[in-house]
Amino acid sequence: MGLLKFMSSPAGRTVRAVVGVAAIGGGIALGGWGYLLVAVGVVFVAAGVFDFCPLALAFGKPMAGSKLREM
Repeated sequence: MGLLKFMSSPAGRTVRAVVGVAAIGGGIALGGWGYLLVAVGVVFVAAGVFDFCPLALAFGKPMAGSKLREM
């Protein structure tokens, strides 16, 4: 579960937020169907800012970053 440990770390949160901002920018630049990319970017930014990891659900772990760090 190295990926989940990284994603719950401060560096992982920063990466999620930066990737989200890039996705939002790319989606806006593309226009049309690119707005789906904007929606994904918003989820990434929110995950970084509010410290949750939706990927953890796929592994049966809690989404909250604080609980992931305790494991």
